[in-house]
Amino acid sequence: MISEAQFQDELRLIIENAIREDVGDGDHSSLACIPAHAEGKAKLLVKEDGLIAGVEFAKMVFHYVDPAMKIETFMEDGTPVKYGDVVFHVSGKSQSILKSERVVLNAMQRMSAIATKTKFFADLLEGTKTKILDTRKTTPGIRAIEKWAVRIGGGENHRFALYDMVMLKDNHIDFAGGITKAIAKTTDYLKENNLDLKIIVEARNLDEIKEILKSDDIHRILIDNFNFEDTKTAVALIGDKCQTESSGNINEKTIRKYAECGVDYISSGALTHSVYNLDLSLKAI
Repeated sequence: MISEAQFQDELRLIIENAIREDVGDGDHSSLACIPAHAEGKAKLLVKEDGLIAGVEFAKMVFHYVDPAMKIETFMEDGTPVKYGDVVFHVSGKSQSILKSERVVLNAMQRMSAIATKTKFFADLLEGTKTKILDTRKTTPGIRAIEKWAVRIGGGENHRFALYDMVMLKDNHIDFAGGITKAIAKTTDYLKENNLDLKIIVEARNLDEIKEILKSDDIHRILIDNFNFEDTKTAVALIGDKCQTESSGNINEKTIRKYAECGVDYISSGALTHSVYNLDLSLKAI
């Protein structure tokens, strides 16, 4: 996984680009009718039940736009919320609040939706050893806040990107000439380049599971699109030789059954690519 310093760098880039995109050479609506010295206050209002996420990110946005802005927080990230709840108050220059508004809302609505869905899936796994993982199926440019939201919802992050873990999937395997060749080439590459990266290998059937197990230094086997019975068999074959992960055909109806097969992890792209933003608004008070 990436370091905390790298993660913070990603957050800063998201904020810088979002403000550049939204404000450009100026918020002319506010500049036209609100005096530069005018002070104001607004509240973050919840308009839909869910799990709130993005409070800390919102603070980063407000302070990026105007370090003098003050935020009074009533609910922290990961708190269940209902219609009518007020998450925080923000006060400061009215122009600064309005300049920050859309970036804060876009991020918090998206993050809260992801956290809410992750919490729903994590709750379905309660009582099993299995943990829910996200994927790289994220919105381009805002991956860091989406993966942050998964953690707030009780999930865990898979690799952040292509550079912090090796995942040999079907296309890598086919292009390399087979599983054994792909693994051998990868281990050689890592040694030659002095890289300490974990290796995950995808298996499409039980025969591929058996072939993967002939190689050393495999961190996790991705049991992809297996049915329940074959997943149980795969878990038994793998034993404690490496971690196990199920993916494919994962939804609220199947996730518990896959967990009961004994896998360590279940990954779902739906945590980030199939959510509807939680309804929030920023209202002047």
